[in-house]
Amino acid sequence: MEIFVDSADPDEVRRVVALGWVDGVTTNPTLLARAGRGLRAAVAEIAALVRGPVSAEVLAAETEGMVHEGRTLAAISPNVVVKVPLTAAGLRAVEILAAEGIATNVTLCFSPVQALLAAKAGATYVSPFVGRLDDAGHDGMAVVAEILDIYRRYEFSTRVLVASVRHTDHVRRAALLGAHAATVPPKVLDGLCRHPMTDAGLARFAADAAAAGLSADT
Repeated sequence: MEIFVDSADPDEVRRVVALGWVDGVTTNPTLLARAGRGLRAAVAEIAALVRGPVSAEVLAAETEGMVHEGRTLAAISPNVVVKVPLTAAGLRAVEILAAEGIATNVTLCFSPVQALLAAKAGATYVSPFVGRLDDAGHDGMAVVAEILDIYRRYEFSTRVLVASVRHTDHVRRAALLGAHAATVPPKVLDGLCRHPMTDAGLARFAADAAAAGLSADT
């Protein structure tokens, strides 16, 4: 499963990419506003930091504007994936962009039927928002399971990118279900390789080594 970082801050992206196991980046207008960065400048800088896909979202609400913005964003770098909202206008834009060979990520997906339409439109990725579904009293990962089941039954090539990840267990469940990717905020990303038993074990090993006077040089 691919692991992306959900961030629009180039400095933050640079830090996590240095870990060696981050495959790509997703951005959105809220993250860009929080980072205080312009869309094109931030996407260009981030795309230069990673080899994998970098999702950049259109701002227009109608198809013509989405297509224009999508072409503009895709021209920034070969690894840019154009994020398009899951609306009727957005799905039509995805069809047009896909026909031109431009990779797309259909965002703000909240149901298996929406995901079905994204796949039929030719989306490269679809992003179900599991955390927001959980917040609304639904089981976000159950929605992901249904999407994956539908895609397998009909052999759709659209990849399921689990989004709105709140904690490491979302990542665990995404991997168990066979999701193609998950995009993770930096705080959760930092927690993926941590476990209290690992910390306790390291502390014990360090104490025992010090007590015995052990050294790698002897």
